[in-house]
Formats: sequence, structure tokens, C-alpha cells
Amino acid sequence: MRLNQVTIGATDLARSERFYVALGLRLIVKDDHYLRFECPDGGSTFSVELVEVVAEGERVTIYFESDDLDADFARLSTAGIVFDHRPQDMPWLWREARLRDPDGHLLCLYHAGKNRRHPPWRLE
Repeated sequence: MRLNQVTIGATDLARSERFYVALGLRLIVKDDHYLRFECPDGGSTFSVELVEVVAEGERVTIYFESDDLDADFARLSTAGIVFDHRPQDMPWLWREARLRDPDGHLLCLYHAGKNRRHPPWRLE
């Protein structure tokens, strides 16, 4: 089994399109109610569907892996994207920065290297 995509709701598709293109995703499907993006590496896709209201208290964190987190952070900050926190090394051996998309969805941009799938505490 492979994860194909994650879909989130958004109240303004044009705003979401600008945001996710700025993150580096490539728009591959677009209509009046739906956007689908392709991640630059790995074959995963990510989609946004138009909703009237994003559910209050929705608690999902979307992780996008970066090969050069600090450079991506600098590029996105220069483009006006605001982060909740700058890249920092975490106790679980990932380097990550957190931000929110225009509808408040929590995003984590991170670099984990081999620890992404094979941390020292991985079960056999």
C-alpha cells in the first residue's frame, strides 16, 4: 500500500494555489472546486478542495520533506511566507520549521535524512 495524496479544504482556491506553488508544488489539476499538486520529488500528490468553512479545531499536520530546509526557509521567508518557528533541530533527529497555510492548516517543512524512516529507535 502507498499513500497517494492528502486532500484538505480551503475557502479560497486562488489564495491556496499561490501559497502551494510558492512552496514549490506543481499544479497538475485545476477546476472551480479543486486543485491537485504534484510534489517535486517522490511521486506524491496533494490536493485542495473548495469548502465554505474549514472545520474549527481540525488537527492535522502535513509534512513536506526538504533536502535543504534552511535554503527553503530563506526563499519562502523572502517571498513573504510567515513561519511559526524557524528551522531547528528536534529531539527526534529531524530539523524542522512550522508554518500555517492561508486556511490555518499546520505544515511542517523538515529534513530528516536516514532518520525519516530509520531512526535509531525503529522497531525491527
